Amino acid sequence: MITQTLAIFLDAYRELNSRKLFWITMALSGLVVLVYAAIGIDKNGVSFLWFRLGFIEITSEQMPPELLYKQIFMQLGLGLWLTWIATILALISTAGIVPDMITGGSIEMLLSKPISRMRLFLTRYAAGLLFATLQVGVFSVACLLVIGIRGGVWEFKLLLAIPLVIAFFSYLFSFCALVGLLTRSTIAALLLTILFWFMLFILNSGDAVLVSLKAQLDLKHEALTRQVEQVRTSTGKLILRKKEKSGEEVSKDYVPTDEEIAKFNPWFTTLVDKRDDAAESLKKLKPWSKSLFAVKTMLPKTNETILLLERSLYSIQDLKSAQARIEEKNPDQTAPKSEHTAESNNTKNTDDAKRSATVNVDQRDVKLKTQEAYRSRSAWWILGTSFAYEAFLLLLSTILFSRRDF
Repeated sequence: MITQTLAIFLDAYRELNSRKLFWITMALSGLVVLVYAAIGIDKNGVSFLWFRLGFIEITSEQMPPELLYKQIFMQLGLGLWLTWIATILALISTAGIVPDMITGGSIEMLLSKPISRMRLFLTRYAAGLLFATLQVGVFSVACLLVIGIRGGVWEFKLLLAIPLVIAFFSYLFSFCALVGLLTRSTIAALLLTILFWFMLFILNSGDAVLVSLKAQLDLKHEALTRQVEQVRTSTGKLILRKKEKSGEEVSKDYVPTDEEIAKFNPWFTTLVDKRDDAAESLKKLKPWSKSLFAVKTMLPKTNETILLLERSLYSIQDLKSAQARIEEKNPDQTAPKSEHTAESNNTKNTDDAKRSATVNVDQRDVKLKTQEAYRSRSAWWILGTSFAYEAFLLLLSTILFSRRDF
């Protein structure tokens, strides 16, 4: 049984390997790696081969070489080449593996062998995954060597790109195999798979917008809540001071009501209204987030699967430290806190509350909170539900393949 399966597997792989696109993709991957290796950074700036890129104002003191190479790999090598261009080329190469098997008389010869149809289909499917694995493996290992030699650090976690990108590809390839079985057309399988991929992209984009919007509203609500408490405390002290100066008797446990504070400081009501509006917006956003999350649970998580590599390379604390370094280099962006007496607060209280009614959320904080939201989604949920989707498609494909007459 193992010999038969291996023979069919090798036959399918030779069929894929004989196509020129396999070698074209390998050559393009090599070219991308050479461009990657030609980039350098030192104390004078960034260079490409012997040309100095003066328009990029970054030096090795600001960004160590190993960090630069890892960032380029994440943004361009992984984010652009492997998960977009190379994936499209791999789909073009493998889209016909099922339609070609069941057309042109090939299926009769394969079915004449003493092998189950389920094993036959899954063997061909595994050959398509091997094709993509070779492409991703060669590229990832070459990039690892570039980072080790040029950057001076051997980041073996980058090799996690191989299983993660193959998992990402398998989500699409399982759909492509099912469509190819149903339509017996390579073109239809490829086009519908790309359409399905585009639908997932739209879904992920909508999810990213909602997560970012929720993070922004959370930060705005937190900031307004703090400001309401600050104004309530400072204005309460001023009311108490005014009553004492007028000779009015005030009990020790006296606390001004919000109505008294609003009369003394009209902008307090504006702050409270804005805080409540932010809370109401969060409440309205919650059903949409839950619904989209439920839909994503039933579908493959292409975006989150790739982001698992970034989560393994950079912890949330690393991101916070990077933001802290940026703030240290730009101290003017954070206004120093000053202490005011009750009298000075009395003259500035209304103006301060008026300015506080407009909250400008730092987009760096929004990005950080968005990262935290994404990282709160466990790897078990991301991979588990995605593989469950893939297993369902493969089960459906094998059942159809086993029962269909060819």
